[in-house]
Amino acid sequence: MDFITLSGQLINTTLVFATALVFAALGGIFSERSGVTNLGIEGFMIFGAFAAGVTAHYAQDAGMSGESAAVIGLIAAAVFGLIVSLIHAVASITFKADQIISGIVINFLAAGSTLYMVKLLFDGSGETPLILGFEKWDPTLFGIKLAEIPFFGSVFINHYPTTFLAILFVIIAYYFLYKTPYGLRLRSVGEHPSAADTMGINVTKYRYVAVMISGALAAIGGATLTLTTTGVFSHNTISGQGYIAIAAMIFGKWNPIGAFGAALFFGLSQAVRNYIQIFEWSQAIPQEIIFMLPYVLTIVVLVAAVGRSSAPAALGQPYDPGKR
Repeated sequence: MDFITLSGQLINTTLVFATALVFAALGGIFSERSGVTNLGIEGFMIFGAFAAGVTAHYAQDAGMSGESAAVIGLIAAAVFGLIVSLIHAVASITFKADQIISGIVINFLAAGSTLYMVKLLFDGSGETPLILGFEKWDPTLFGIKLAEIPFFGSVFINHYPTTFLAILFVIIAYYFLYKTPYGLRLRSVGEHPSAADTMGINVTKYRYVAVMISGALAAIGGATLTLTTTGVFSHNTISGQGYIAIAAMIFGKWNPIGAFGAALFFGLSQAVRNYIQIFEWSQAIPQEIIFMLPYVLTIVVLVAAVGRSSAPAALGQPYDPGKR
């Protein structure tokens, strides 16, 4: 394999792995920009992967094509993520529970309940049946398959629809947060909620909406894994991707563009993990070390980001109007 082909495929695989992280990191940004710590991103991704897998399976059984069933699965994941995010919102905002503990509870709840429901729905099986899901884009122009053009096709064309959707969402999220009055208000309740309340901004409402958007986006992130690379939902479909997404959010300084860049970095680490195994010299490295590369990099990045990233000032602080 020549260098140009290999580099094109490496970039392509990087984007494939980064897609789920982008959605989940954007979800985390919305919640934490409003002042609500969200460590439940992993759980919301699991819920989304589960909802997408089950819905797409039954949609296919009903006679829908793989692409159509995948679209329905993606929508179902977003709706399910939005609904279950209310658990975190009610606990953290209404009852002012410890937001970190609430997020951890979401993760445990997702891992246990989805595995139980899969076994219940599919006769004790630990995973859903195989789903056709999305296919990579393979357009033809003047009889030429654009996806097969060396480097250009791999980098710009031959991607799952969810990858293009993730890039679009980054642009939308950035515009919303920094170019609209609603985004300014959302950020204000995460920086100085009492001042925002004084200006007539409903802190509770904005935080609820932000957490619900967070749950929906993270669930879409989980769904992309089920509907693209894995083809099934099982207990290890997510495997820590939610925590990596949180690291991408922090490393990207709670900014959609920064989080996108960080997600690409972590996606590259996973792509390198796959491609490094084609070289003979990698045979001398235990596979366990190769597979732990993305998680080691996550820890290194988080340590490096300590003291350099500026979190929203009111992050993790329940708002009590009576203490203004």
